[in-house]
Amino acid sequence: MKTIIERLQEKDWQQVSSHMHEQGYALVSRVLSRKECDELITAYNADNTYRKTISMERYRFGAGEYKYFRYPLPDLITQIRETVYSHLAPIANKWMEVLQIEQRFPRTHEELKQQCREKQQDKPTILILKYGIGGFNTLHQDLYGDIWFPMQAVLFLNEPGEDYTGGEFVLTEQIPRAQSKANVMQPKRGDMLLFTTNFRPAKGSRGYYRINMKHGVSPLHSGHRHTLGIIFHDALS
Repeated sequence: MKTIIERLQEKDWQQVSSHMHEQGYALVSRVLSRKECDELITAYNADNTYRKTISMERYRFGAGEYKYFRYPLPDLITQIRETVYSHLAPIANKWMEVLQIEQRFPRTHEELKQQCREKQQDKPTILILKYGIGGFNTLHQDLYGDIWFPMQAVLFLNEPGEDYTGGEFVLTEQIPRAQSKANVMQPKRGDMLLFTTNFRPAKGSRGYYRINMKHGVSPLHSGHRHTLGIIFHDALS
């Protein structure tokens, strides 16, 4: 079996770039094997892998639970994070350019982490989420501090229709001077969805403007749903 880096490098990143520019999200199919998905789910109960456990009900984030990984991250996750970042950074910089924002993002993920550390953002933001029947996640954005990267990823670890029903991924677009639009998706086990953390550029008659976006999860009707969230910037705490 090919390594995760080899599998990722073989994906059509030109198509990913086009989809990110056009709609603010892109689906990359068959990134993880079933074995890798099962191992990540099993590791949810490991004692020394995570730095924090969050009950969504407690903070009114929804219904379910998630855990933040601690450093050092598992090799599989580090390789995904670094490889995917290298393909997304040029897209992010193009977004900044067309929106006339001065910020530019470094070429490598290690350089981004260094920028985070300079702002005391040194806690990893990789998380694994677990939902049961009735579980959901309210619409939100994952920013975590002054330094944040405008795109993130989620990897789906269960098979919809077999392991669970409901639990669709929801991505909303707040279009200026118009009603909001909802994009509803249900990727398969092993798929990776890339999407904007905060906003995306859209071209209008007078140039580019921002469309603010949020993401969440609709309620599960049955079963259990696990996802791996990969955020590229680190957090203050």
